[in-house]
Amino acid sequence: MPLPILALAIASFCIGTTEFVIMGLLPEVAADLRVSIPSAGLLVTGYALGVVFGAPIVAMATAHLPRKPVLVGLAASFVVGNLFCAIAPDYWTLMAARVFTAFGHGAFFGIGSVVAASLVPRNKRASAMALMFAGLTLSNILGVPAGTALGEAFGWRSTFIAVVGIGLISVAAIAWLVPSDVAEPSGGGLRGELRVLGRLQVWLAMLIASLASASLFAVFTYIKPYLTDVSGLSTSAVTWVLLLFGAGMTIGNIIGGRLADWKLMPTVIGTLLLMAVLFVGFMQFGAIASVAIGIVFLWGLLIFVVVPPLQIRVVEAASEGPNLAATLNQGAFNVGNASGAWIGGVALSAGVSYAHLPLVGAVLALLAVTVAVLSQALDRRAPVPLQAAAE
Repeated sequence: MPLPILALAIASFCIGTTEFVIMGLLPEVAADLRVSIPSAGLLVTGYALGVVFGAPIVAMATAHLPRKPVLVGLAASFVVGNLFCAIAPDYWTLMAARVFTAFGHGAFFGIGSVVAASLVPRNKRASAMALMFAGLTLSNILGVPAGTALGEAFGWRSTFIAVVGIGLISVAAIAWLVPSDVAEPSGGGLRGELRVLGRLQVWLAMLIASLASASLFAVFTYIKPYLTDVSGLSTSAVTWVLLLFGAGMTIGNIIGGRLADWKLMPTVIGTLLLMAVLFVGFMQFGAIASVAIGIVFLWGLLIFVVVPPLQIRVVEAASEGPNLAATLNQGAFNVGNASGAWIGGVALSAGVSYAHLPLVGAVLALLAVTVAVLSQALDRRAPVPLQAAAE
């Protein structure tokens, strides 16, 4: 792994741990701050909304600035945000600290992916992005379990202190290893960044990202009751299954980068079709515990196969001003997270059983396939720049 991309991966590990570790610490946070667990759960929602609304604001505010100082500043903001999380005296201060921390999330991954792509030859761009996102996937395997265990042993605040330490390492690594002249902003500045948002292919790529993410979270949000009620697994076994899901994400991320460098849109379409088939298989055979466990692993693998291709798709489609578009794409994934969870909840409230909930995910995956096929068809009329390199 090139050292500058390693620096970005360390930061993405820190960010991923920050985002997800709170889920394993909700009872401790709720008890310490004297709020209900559902209220503590809103800390997850607050972070997600901070990503969605903060991403375009930060991207537009920094559009004219050199990329390296922006990345250092964003990584530093995570250190500050996590420090305030660690010392928050009450619930609303913690909420404010979480939202502040989340504001830089989408911008870091958006700008970071552009920087990572600029550090390698054109035919290795998706793989470079995948290496940066590897920190995010590894956070689900290492950072979140370790952070949860640390918080349970020494108090939830200790987890955020540990993240502060990792964050300081990432700030130093970016400042030291990332070249100063990397991926300088285009001469068009903010106006140029906004101009490329008028391209249909940019929005189609973001729509695919939202639908793919929604297909996952429509089911994954309720995976614990599914695995216990339908598959018959114990609560303790679910924890290990989720770790297996994280391992699948990590492997899928690397595979997705390599496949995208080879055949970008066929990778997206084929993977989404496989996801739809997997959802149907989950519905049909999820009651068999061993089959359910295998499907969860493949599920994690497939959902992250499409992440690098969709990110490079947006970057190349918005090649004259990619930073804002790449950042908005991170917001699109988070919109999918939130809408998928809501759609799954609506389906359950309407009487759909846990056993049949994967069918909702299959429908959303097929909608993503439809948009991807449309996007590829439009390529034949007016190819985006990535066609020559990736297909």
